[in-house]
Amino acid sequence: MAVTKPSSGPDPILLTLFANRFMSVAEAMGRSLQQTSISTNIKERLDFSCALFAPDGDLVANAPFIPIHLGSMSFAVKYQMKLHGKELKDGDVLMTNSPHAGGSHLPDITIITPVFDKGTNEIIFFTASRGHHADIGGILPGSMPPTSVNIFEEGAEIVSLKIVHGGMFDKKGLYEYMVEKPAQYPGSSGCRNIKDVESDLKAQIAANYKGVQLITALVEDYSLETVQEYMYHIRNNAENSVRSLLRDVVKQSGTNSLSAVDYLDDGSPIQLKVEIDEEKGSAVLDFEGTGCEVRGNLNAPISVVHSAVIYCMRAMLNVDIPLNAGCLVPIEIKIPKKSLLSPSRTAAVCGGNVLTSQRIVDVVLKAFHACAASQGCTNNLTFGTGGKDKNGVAIAGWGYYETIAGGSGGGPGWHGTSGVHTHITNTRIGDVEILERRYPVLIHRFGLRPGSAGKGKWNGGDGVIREFEFMQGMQVSILSERRTRAPYGMAGGEHAIMGRNTWIKQRRAEEGDIPEETSEEDLGPRHINIGGKATVFMGKGDHLLIETPGGGGWGRPDEGQLEATDQYKHPWEARGSFAERAAAQAGF
Repeated sequence: MAVTKPSSGPDPILLTLFANRFMSVAEAMGRSLQQTSISTNIKERLDFSCALFAPDGDLVANAPFIPIHLGSMSFAVKYQMKLHGKELKDGDVLMTNSPHAGGSHLPDITIITPVFDKGTNEIIFFTASRGHHADIGGILPGSMPPTSVNIFEEGAEIVSLKIVHGGMFDKKGLYEYMVEKPAQYPGSSGCRNIKDVESDLKAQIAANYKGVQLITALVEDYSLETVQEYMYHIRNNAENSVRSLLRDVVKQSGTNSLSAVDYLDDGSPIQLKVEIDEEKGSAVLDFEGTGCEVRGNLNAPISVVHSAVIYCMRAMLNVDIPLNAGCLVPIEIKIPKKSLLSPSRTAAVCGGNVLTSQRIVDVVLKAFHACAASQGCTNNLTFGTGGKDKNGVAIAGWGYYETIAGGSGGGPGWHGTSGVHTHITNTRIGDVEILERRYPVLIHRFGLRPGSAGKGKWNGGDGVIREFEFMQGMQVSILSERRTRAPYGMAGGEHAIMGRNTWIKQRRAEEGDIPEETSEEDLGPRHINIGGKATVFMGKGDHLLIETPGGGGWGRPDEGQLEATDQYKHPWEARGSFAERAAAQAGF
């Protein structure tokens, strides 16, 4: 795989041009994927990422998709390169989701397509897309079981599959990996809606091909030597930006040694010590002291830890550069073996990607004294039907998955934002109209949760309230954090209010809820706190009330609350499918 190293200093105009051209490739891939997918999760919630990778597997550029995907996808590309080497041919497309092979958690399926030079037939780039699929089998609909204790309970695990081989789609192989193999584990089912998954995977393949076309055209316009030269210049620019950031941190804090610790709801510590070399502009992030692997699913693969760190480095930069591998060049990450950040091969991980990753971000930002904690959770809700019945017979069904917004933390110069997805997630929530039309549920309440933010000189943002009513009996699961430990405030700011999940259960005589001497009308429904991680079969008419955490405050409240500076004020913009359609029509 030929790689051209940069030969001289970059032209600043071409540097900006290529940075935007590389990003535009990823953006075009994302538009293609959104337009051709069919699932609510990818089409409406935008739970996917697209990116461009160098021939050595390093991240070159991405559009602003899901941060937790982007940092870890490089691990997946490099793993497949080691596995297949020079066996890859034009017309091959790879599929993987295994955390052991650079994946984040099993529902996130990565599609990788090599880009070949037309003259030498060598790989010159990779395009890749990762999408969260709402059901890939496992013990519960939605494939995000809050009670999983090993990876086999979480659905189909694919280390590597040539989903397209020599231009031919392997439908038989897909069915074997997605339906037959997961069902072999006791209590688990295969994918409950393979048609939707297959359709979305084809959309990912098409999106990758769009990227192949665009990067090939870029090479034809400027030559491979120039394109790869500026690829490295952009990477070096990101590296130098992070080195400057680290030097500034030492100057502002007056020390080159930083540390922080925070805890998961089960008490597991995530501990970090940062040692900065001011002269070199480099740093060692050492997670020694972090808790051991947990029996549940909050274990986070190493690739997820790197994703959280690269996100934090990029977020703290005050320059507009693409997120790429250069951001991690000055950083050495040390992860203790046998910890929950370096779990064993069969450990459950579905919550590590969405919850533990948030706590890693909280710890890194706390160590750098960057801002107060955001909600620190993604409030993962899944519900659906189907799977194996008590007799082991497979029943067709469906699964739905969404993450729910909360509050972001305040910082030195800005108030936190209310009702927003924070840090590593960056997805949308399911539109109420689409959700009610496609699934047997009603949304009774969806709005901000007043008073949930931490107060300070700069306030945190409020969480949200989202209340569902289920129109038929179904299995409902919630996987959440910050239910026993509040998001922290900083610099004297107050902590935010913790989240809460309440099952509003209709009383039923057959379930023993109604004493003989009273009527259902006299008693009213039961309100049951189900905790942060639970799966419940909810009957027709039952409600689930989810109250998400707010963000912590920054600065002592008695210092007086201030208006955010113009730099941090953002005008309100219409969002959602209707706004996008109107914008598309206006630009046509």
